[in-house]
Amino acid sequence: MRLSTKGRYAVTAMLDLALNDNKNPVALARIAKCQGISVSYLEQLFACLRKADLVIGSRGPGGGYRLARDAKTITIADIIEAVGEYPDVARRETHEQCRHGEKCLTHELWRTLSLRIHDHLRQINLAEFLSLSSVRSIIEGPPTQESAPAVALGDRSQAA
Repeated sequence: MRLSTKGRYAVTAMLDLALNDNKNPVALARIAKCQGISVSYLEQLFACLRKADLVIGSRGPGGGYRLARDAKTITIADIIEAVGEYPDVARRETHEQCRHGEKCLTHELWRTLSLRIHDHLRQINLAEFLSLSSVRSIIEGPPTQESAPAVALGDRSQAA
């Protein structure tokens, strides 16, 4: 399975919002800077995420985006589907690309694998993912002399 840039960036941006924990809206320019994603690309993604009711936008000074609901209720599958992605290992939605419109020998294998991947992504929510020790170590970064944590997904010490 190959997840496109659209799906990967959407998940990364949503994790960045979840790190903010809905305290303040996060500007797309801030996410763009922290994650190395262009603002124009984020605008396209956030239009889809807003349409799927995963984020809420606010305009004006101090505006930006925040999660539309608790991070525990937003799954990775929700995010990927919102931007038009779906894990398809076979890379085909119909039998048309198999053997002249008929199922190929391995069709069922790839179809069930795609379903299992989707089920797995449906079971992981943003809050749960951010609480994984391997993810926490990335967020906190290596220990410094001052023992101050560094947020790899975006330093929240400055206002959005």
